[in-house]
Amino acid sequence: MFMIPYGRHSISDEDIEAVVRVLRSDFLTQGPRIPEFELQIAKKVNANFAVAVNSATSALHLACLALGVKRGDVVWTSPITFVASANCARYCGAQVDFIDIDTRTYNLSIIKLEEKLELAKKEGRLPKVVIPVHLAGQSCEMSEIKELSKKYHFRIIEDASHAVGGMYKGEPIGNCKYSDISVFSFHPVKIITTGEGGVAVTNDAELNHRMARLRSHGITRSQEEMTIPSEGDWFYQQLELGYNYRMTDLQAALGISQLQRLDEFVSKRHDLASNYDKLLKGKPVISPFQHKDSYSAFHLYIVRLKLEEINVTHRQVFERLRSHGIQVNLHYIPVYRHPYYAKMGYKRQDFPEAEAYYSEAISLPLYPDLTFDQQELVVERLLTPLGHQTIF
Repeated sequence: MFMIPYGRHSISDEDIEAVVRVLRSDFLTQGPRIPEFELQIAKKVNANFAVAVNSATSALHLACLALGVKRGDVVWTSPITFVASANCARYCGAQVDFIDIDTRTYNLSIIKLEEKLELAKKEGRLPKVVIPVHLAGQSCEMSEIKELSKKYHFRIIEDASHAVGGMYKGEPIGNCKYSDISVFSFHPVKIITTGEGGVAVTNDAELNHRMARLRSHGITRSQEEMTIPSEGDWFYQQLELGYNYRMTDLQAALGISQLQRLDEFVSKRHDLASNYDKLLKGKPVISPFQHKDSYSAFHLYIVRLKLEEINVTHRQVFERLRSHGIQVNLHYIPVYRHPYYAKMGYKRQDFPEAEAYYSEAISLPLYPDLTFDQQELVVERLLTPLGHQTIF
């Protein structure tokens, strides 16, 4: 059956040649392409430093470790995200809580965040870190979050996994103007890809240094950091318990090549999103809202079904599209619904907007090589079952 995926990488001959050059070089794992990729990413987003790793999940974990998240701490994030945004805090032994989402952007709600902070202050349970998630590539209201961090004394990690190439208030998402650390993902369905991979960017030299050491077993070869004089050129010391979170030179070479087309990819995604907007105008769906301060990277195009206007269920629409080879998805199941988190006692009624969103949302296909003709087919299949009881 012909398939239209919800997301797909775009690989050029130049990308392939970049990887082949590394395969023919002396370096496959740790080599010169990794620091080059880090420099180019940092420059692209106007940050001082970048630490490339094997996944955005690893980058989130390193970010939490670098900020000293530990057992007894509390970390807050959005419930509408992939589980990694919460798991990174659990890896450190911290407790996790969630802030309900904004009714239009589906990012965490500033109103709900402020309310929760005021209550937590009274109870003596303020978060050590808040992790805003830029869902679908649209920035959270980072200026407001930063102001709240000054008042309530928490650190900020931007989960910008969806958002490389996006802008906030006219500046690149990831410049860390409003956060301590920002994290991007380079999974194949994201804006650019390294196969698997991620990066943590920061403007803080010490945070950068700690993340770089932790990604490679906590090992140093720097005499300034060693506890005893070096015993020879072979000598190194493990100073703390780190991890094998390193990116390879193969991945970095692909990333460097892909980065050259980042702006082109984001522009094409905007063209496709605008076309969806036109095709869906006046139909019983809610198209993505775009905040005036944000230029989304448009990793996803998420619609919400107006279930009160149609005669089929959310699940029926989803299954109808899948049965016709259109691989829609749902981003995401609220994190607190997963069995691992549900046993911690979260109440669904505490997150009414996240619950409403989950009952109506569908991510339509969106990737640079998607054609307008394919979009018309997607919309036709989306709308055909509406008003009909029989799915066939």
